[in-house]
Amino acid sequence: MAQADDFGFGTQIRKSPYFNATVRWGAQGFSVYNHMYIPRDFGDPEQNFWNLVNDAILCDVAVERQVEIVGPDAAKFVQMLTPRDLSKLAVGQCKYILITNAEGGILNDPILLRLEENRFWISLADSDILLWAQGVAVHSGMDVRIFEPDVSPLQLQGPKSGEIMRALFGDSIMDLRYYWLREVELNGIPMIVSRTGWSSELGYELYLQDGSRGDELWEAIMAAGKPFGLKPGHTSSIRRIEGGMLSYHADADINTNPYELGFDRLVNLDMDADFIGKAALRRIKEEGVARKQVGLVLDTAPLTGPNTTFWPISKDGQVVGKVTSAVYSPRLEQNIALALVATENAELGTKLEVATKAGTVQATVVERPFYDPKKTIAAS
Repeated sequence: MAQADDFGFGTQIRKSPYFNATVRWGAQGFSVYNHMYIPRDFGDPEQNFWNLVNDAILCDVAVERQVEIVGPDAAKFVQMLTPRDLSKLAVGQCKYILITNAEGGILNDPILLRLEENRFWISLADSDILLWAQGVAVHSGMDVRIFEPDVSPLQLQGPKSGEIMRALFGDSIMDLRYYWLREVELNGIPMIVSRTGWSSELGYELYLQDGSRGDELWEAIMAAGKPFGLKPGHTSSIRRIEGGMLSYHADADINTNPYELGFDRLVNLDMDADFIGKAALRRIKEEGVARKQVGLVLDTAPLTGPNTTFWPISKDGQVVGKVTSAVYSPRLEQNIALALVATENAELGTKLEVATKAGTVQATVVERPFYDPKKTIAAS
């Protein structure tokens, strides 16, 4: 059995409050995300997928670091960071947002939580938004304080997650709505819980607010979940690609804009509030985009794992784009992929060629998300 000290990138990579527990429960490999270890291997990734979609899994996602923004100008400052209109964001509500730079490029696609009237958390994807926000604040003239709090999320995801939450917190937790949050305690452990997650399944995120109690919290959840088939797990590449969910640095980066991804709904150019990138995004919308994100089905033998490089996409011998995320879905019995292609090749049904690690294969542009496109499962 692996020991905690068997995994090492050096002291510059931080360990989460759940690190030792995940190793104890069978984590066999880690990646690095936001300068922290994240478990990426609990054995067979296909079994992890079935555990998620049939029962429930508990994932250490403490790598989703929080940027806390607090102060009299907090709401105004947060709106400056994102093109999504936050004017109707209530206390206790969450929203999926994009953070853009002056050129309209995406710096992060986090969840925003409004904890109080003048207190927000930005729950990060994999990039250094703490530094960006602090830098923006320096010359903003706004009265805000920006820091990383002692907060470490877990994700409890899957169809049985609601029943496990009931076992932990009682019946009252069952009326927590999709993309809303609540302050709770478990055995005196302080947490914020939200009906969110990176799985496209019914799920919750539990934001531990005392890092010294991570081991205790992990064990309490696993014990409560045992009658419901809860397993330790990792965020599922299969399920998130099925759901068309982005992985930052793969499907989007600083050179990708919201319109290329079909995220028009996350950009409000008509609101009075100014935000970083507004002029650039207005220009991009007027001019149109040269490439678009599409879904692909790859006609080849089942892929043995996700792609680790961007696979070139060709049409009539010309490179027209790249596959950003690809995986075999055992449920759909297809190889599915997210890709960026030249706009003229983004029509549904377009036939393309993809240079995979095993050779060139045929691909077809299809609708995305590939499964449950209206997110009815997660919102149920």
